[in-house]
Amino acid sequence: MLLDTASLYFRAYFGVPESLKSPDGQPVNAVRGLLDFISRLVQDHRPDHLVACMDADWRPQWRVDLIPSYKTHRLAEEPAYEGAEEVPDTLAPQVPVIEEVLDALGIARVGAPGYEADDVIGTLTARATGPVEIVTGDRDLFQLVDDARRITVLYPAKGVGNAQRVDEAVLVEKYGVTGALYADLATLRGDTSDGLPGVKGIGEKTAAQLLKEYGDLAGVRAAALDPASKLTPARRRNLLEGAPYLDVAPTVVRVASDVPLPEFDPVLPDEPLDPMALEELATRWGLGSSVDRLLHVLVNR
Repeated sequence: MLLDTASLYFRAYFGVPESLKSPDGQPVNAVRGLLDFISRLVQDHRPDHLVACMDADWRPQWRVDLIPSYKTHRLAEEPAYEGAEEVPDTLAPQVPVIEEVLDALGIARVGAPGYEADDVIGTLTARATGPVEIVTGDRDLFQLVDDARRITVLYPAKGVGNAQRVDEAVLVEKYGVTGALYADLATLRGDTSDGLPGVKGIGEKTAAQLLKEYGDLAGVRAAALDPASKLTPARRRNLLEGAPYLDVAPTVVRVASDVPLPEFDPVLPDEPLDPMALEELATRWGLGSSVDRLLHVLVNR
């Protein structure tokens, strides 16, 4: 099980009341919410291995160099450092606490300089030999779904406890493409939440139709250059005018699969790695019931 950790703690932050506070009055709703999410996921799905994948770089420069608008709207207006992400004031201090608690529990926490959590997930998925469940609220990772390799996404649209299992059939029904073509669809369609403009005049349905007719993005682009193809004049013009974007967008949209990762142990622990540190963190931040629930699930799974 691979967790898109930031996706989950943002969800926890906005879904769990901020009235949950530490003994000294600091909000811990994201910390407790994430721990409760992990408890539910382990209880429901019983993974043998679990990795909390982290954003070491939420907006990698190599992606920005290719598409300068990439995630521009998420930049903080008054950043603590250049390129800082806009994060709610009461969430930012909780992230280090999340990291310390995961480390004390012995749950693997993995990131890589210059890469997003998506890229860590893509790399671990590429290495995997058994079934993989990716837990994320980010549709970008649908591109990794692969029935043959038993790779699915748990998409918590209605909460972690009712996460939708996304396989090839779900993608074909909803988007008209398989996981292998989802990145091509996302490239053509664009994604305003990531600052990707897409190709003018091509929305989701049109992108799926073009991919079905011409096979993949390369086939669609070849059709635009072929006067004998059945593309309408407007679509042909838009695809040709979008060529500079289409030259670089696939590299930005596709998650990396060859990220150099540090050594780590993905085995889900039966007991905390550092019980004393965990007890101190639970006491300091008022995490008792959430930590206790997770420990109970780990021991009894």
